[in-house]
Amino acid sequence: MTSGSYKGDVSPREAFERLQENDRSVLIDVRTDAEWAFVGVPAVERMARIPWQVFPTMERNEGFVDQVRAAGVPEDAEVFLLCRSGGRSAAAAAALTAAGFENCFNVAGGFEGDRDQHGHRNTVGGWRHDGLPWVQG
Repeated sequence: MTSGSYKGDVSPREAFERLQENDRSVLIDVRTDAEWAFVGVPAVERMARIPWQVFPTMERNEGFVDQVRAAGVPEDAEVFLLCRSGGRSAAAAAALTAAGFENCFNVAGGFEGDRDQHGHRNTVGGWRHDGLPWVQG
């Protein structure tokens, strides 16, 4: 299930379990400040909030890799990247891998999951749908 150059896609539940089992793993939430504030964030110990795109222009955050390094994430750590539904986090995982990070995984389904037949999120998949711990931003 590997996409691009990163290690592969994992489900939100698998990411959560691996974060619990491996004290050298970290979750990077790559969503925007607005999403963190209004939608919520995972409630895990080792997490960094580093946006892949900058709100409101949604231009790519050119300092992303440097900000991950500044957050103290080692290049050999197991890194799980999460966004709303898995698109931005896949791009971020590929960028980190290209920059020398060895174990980057995309959290497929993201925090809110894909849209259902009515256009709503949080009903088909994702961190919240799976009942994993989260808090309002």
